[in-house]
Amino acid sequence: MLSIRARTLLLVLGLLSLSMTLISYKSYRDAQHEIEELFDAQLAQTARLLQGMLSRDMPPSARQSLQSALNQAVLAQHDDSDYGTASGHPYEGKLAFQVLDEQGQVLLQSASAPTGVLEKMVEDLTQTDRLPLLTHIAEQLAGYHTVTMGNYHWRLFILHDRPDSHWIVVGERDDVRGELVGKVALRSLLPDLVGLPLLALLVWLAVGWGLRPLRRMAELIKARAPNNLAPLLLSPLPSELEPMGAALNRLLLQVNQLLNQEKRFIADAAHELRTPLAVLRIHAQNALQAPDPVDRNEALHQLGSGVERATRVITQLLTLARLEPSVVQLAMVDLDLLGFVRNELAELTPLALDRQQDLNLDADESSDYHLLADGPSLGTLLQNLIGNAVQYTPIGGRIQVQLHAQNDALTLRIQDSGPGVEPALREQLFERFYRQGDGQGAGLGLSIVLRVVELHRGSISLDESPLGGLEVCVRLPKNAREQLK
Repeated sequence: MLSIRARTLLLVLGLLSLSMTLISYKSYRDAQHEIEELFDAQLAQTARLLQGMLSRDMPPSARQSLQSALNQAVLAQHDDSDYGTASGHPYEGKLAFQVLDEQGQVLLQSASAPTGVLEKMVEDLTQTDRLPLLTHIAEQLAGYHTVTMGNYHWRLFILHDRPDSHWIVVGERDDVRGELVGKVALRSLLPDLVGLPLLALLVWLAVGWGLRPLRRMAELIKARAPNNLAPLLLSPLPSELEPMGAALNRLLLQVNQLLNQEKRFIADAAHELRTPLAVLRIHAQNALQAPDPVDRNEALHQLGSGVERATRVITQLLTLARLEPSVVQLAMVDLDLLGFVRNELAELTPLALDRQQDLNLDADESSDYHLLADGPSLGTLLQNLIGNAVQYTPIGGRIQVQLHAQNDALTLRIQDSGPGVEPALREQLFERFYRQGDGQGAGLGLSIVLRVVELHRGSISLDESPLGGLEVCVRLPKNAREQLK
């Protein structure tokens, strides 16, 4: 594919050449027509001059003297040309005139005038060779004609002088006229022919200057190091390139964020898995070296617990990575939150029963709990919140789940009878790998919950539970799609 500059130049120069060609052709045709009109006017003017010079009262001797003077002028022209001092013009012999009477007899003519012009035209008009010239076809003979005489075409103007009964024929050879018309018209086109290459050069320079910001942008991008993801400093930019520059900087920012997220994920995984893997290795070594079957079983039991904890950590790390705002694609659908919470609690109830805890759901069945939300991520949110409540609530404790509906949002509250959290420490619970007490989690549960709430453009807060422990309040807008716009 050609470059933008080459395509622009080809298009502009092509259109420019086509336009100038059409304009030049129109100018040439107009100039040719006007020049031919001028020559025709000169023929008519010459005929009028001859009409004024010759009259019926002119004696034959005066007419013969005038003819002799014309012949002598022609002889003088030939003599000058023999001596190399010709002061005339080569076109003189190609311009001619004749003056004839009604009988077709030549009264006066130039040396180069063709003979038999009127007779031939009369024959063509009447299909007869009768002479004298017929006066009833004078209207057809008078005016402009193009006839063939010998090897040449002649452009004639014929004038019938009725008072003197004269026929005046003034003509010029068509090749002379065509040559003169062509030279004059072509000279009028000469500025266009010379100006087109100059104009093409100016267009080439102008297009190059106009595309300089694009070329500078390309050079700047090409010169950047692969690990340089800093925003491009391209200002000032033309208005056409500003969206491109903004898009490139936005892309660089997103790539940088993705790389930082990947680095953070790797660092988090390495930080959190280092201890469980070390513990797993110790338990495995203890199991291999234990001579007593009871000690071996205990080491294997500890090994299984360590594997379970490492699996939980890896699962939560992967969940957190998938919920990155720049990675996750939420499938927002209409969801009945009451039915959804009821199903999730049914799956999590065995965890509470295992610890002899009372897990209840409190909601007004008559309210509307529909909202636009992503089901899988909300399921992750409930699993982490209920799982934390089950883990930190003592055996035989209570966990209360409340659901309230407002006009534009739904509020989910999870209350437990656990030890609770000091107000000064509650915000730290959302930090990665922060664990309260001797919990067996990875410290990622509330970080995942916070990410899900942010993706739904909701809010989350921690407070003291009426049951004595911690209360988690999650507020979700009913139309999260509008919040995302």
